Amino acid sequence: MGRAIAERLASEGPVVVLDRDAGLLEWASGRDGVTTVVGDAGDPAAADRAADAAEASAPLAGWVNNAALFRDAWLHDAAPGVVLEIVSANLGMAVTGCAAAVRRMLGDRRGGAIVNVSSHQAQRPVRGALAYATAKAAIEGLTRAAAVDYGPRGIRTNAVALGTIATARSDELIAARPEAADHLRRLHPLGRPGRPEEVAEVVAHLLSPAASFVNGAVIAIDGGRAVLGDDPEAA
Repeated sequence: MGRAIAERLASEGPVVVLDRDAGLLEWASGRDGVTTVVGDAGDPAAADRAADAAEASAPLAGWVNNAALFRDAWLHDAAPGVVLEIVSANLGMAVTGCAAAVRRMLGDRRGGAIVNVSSHQAQRPVRGALAYATAKAAIEGLTRAAAVDYGPRGIRTNAVALGTIATARSDELIAARPEAADHLRRLHPLGRPGRPEEVAEVVAHLLSPAASFVNGAVIAIDGGRAVLGDDPEAA
């Protein structure tokens, strides 16, 4: 999904991609307009290196926080510290990215736009994903608070709340449990999971001048999953 976003944005100007796994950045090797930085998105020094790389081409205009850690933890058998560690890892990456972006955008006084990637789970958690859902809810709170704090300085902050998006991770799930494919279809009123390119288009719009009056919003990109209610006659 991050690759799809980067490729979409690279069609309009220089892009820097930050990832802790150098192997996941090989697709960008030799690609015009895409610079890669290896590092942890939760590390302020790595975020600053990414911002430095971006500003080597032009003032930083947009920032996307699309990092997540998927790890389940149950309150009844995991220590509170373990749960908080997962929450902090997910939330910390968004806070770190927002901080790096805001400081650069304030510095050149040109403003800019930030997009945080959230999930339908921020509002409707899936069982077993308590720490992840908690972190995503906090990221949506971070989005609204940053929009209020920095909107007056010309910095817009929005979020996208995703349903199931077809990625390598979902492919692995379906390969291990073929019945999951039908289940995922039924979860989405459009009858299918989303595509990374569909996410990338909305993110690009939120970063663009076309969304100049959109600030503090959480946009669902979920095919209607968040508004789907149980049909009492479905049985």
